[in-house]
Amino acid sequence: MLRIHFTDADLACVQVAARPDPLWEIFFSLLRFQRRKGLWAYAGWHRSAREALHSKGLAPAVRNVLLPLYPGGTYFPDFLTPGEASEGLDAGLEAILDVPRKRVLRELNILDRVNGAPDWTRQLTDVGPRKEFVRTVRTYYDVAIRPHSDHIQAHIDADRSVRARNLLDGGTDALLSGLGPYMRWRRPTLEVDYPEDRDLYLQGRGLTLVPSYFCWGGPVSLADSGLPPVLAYPLRHEASRAGETGAQGPRAPLSALLGTTRAVILRATATGATTGELARAAGVSAASASRHTTVLRDAGLLVSHRDGPAVLHTLTPTGAALLRAGEPTHRAAPAGRE
Repeated sequence: MLRIHFTDADLACVQVAARPDPLWEIFFSLLRFQRRKGLWAYAGWHRSAREALHSKGLAPAVRNVLLPLYPGGTYFPDFLTPGEASEGLDAGLEAILDVPRKRVLRELNILDRVNGAPDWTRQLTDVGPRKEFVRTVRTYYDVAIRPHSDHIQAHIDADRSVRARNLLDGGTDALLSGLGPYMRWRRPTLEVDYPEDRDLYLQGRGLTLVPSYFCWGGPVSLADSGLPPVLAYPLRHEASRAGETGAQGPRAPLSALLGTTRAVILRATATGATTGELARAAGVSAASASRHTTVLRDAGLLVSHRDGPAVLHTLTPTGAALLRAGEPTHRAAPAGRE
């Protein structure tokens, strides 16, 4: 178990990442090629990504270069997921290139002791081989992840809406209490199901929560407690049509009544969403999403409120009742362990 210890100052500095961290998603997506648990949730992506990687001739690089550094064991090097990646892939890759040689060697030695590592990985202490490795990482992202970025962002937007509502309803305590099922908030400690037993004392540094589309099972933190504290946690995936990437549509009756796009928009509004978030969820333009929300609002199914430059849409009781009537009887399946 991982026990994360908060002070009052830490509780004031909890934040949820606004967009997917590309380097964490690379790590977790590579695990999806190494483990079968939870594969039902990524079947469509798994199939299309494998086909794309093979067609581009990248399968050998994934097998021989990436998988040894992102293994399915209990450790992988922290320098591969720098905090700068929160600003985007370019910033993250530049940070990997800037990691001091001694730190790279130290973390690679840990990887070798814990999981084993090929001898060639020691070359990453030098700038030239590390640049070549970064090019491989970028190419993998462009082929396997970037084509699905809107779908991934839509899932994160929905998760953030839930976290925001928890925060508004009950403060940071409610936000942390709602992170289950693999985390339990017992103030002032967040208990996380983890493959090793350790304590992380935040000591006023706060905690960045990173929702991850490809993370399956328990959350993952950095191994080095001296680095800025981060906890990547899994989003929930639905059992219904979960293998597909793209908008997850409701079952036929609701779609038949409203039309496919409006049914998707109504469903995505369940946790509150902006016009841009609805557009990503439905795979349409912002202008098109705005027209659909106008129709749904005029029908009394949702309400819209301007929040600064954005418009937030939420369900009315009538819209919620219609959505419940059109939903499958099963609920979202909770994420399982890695």
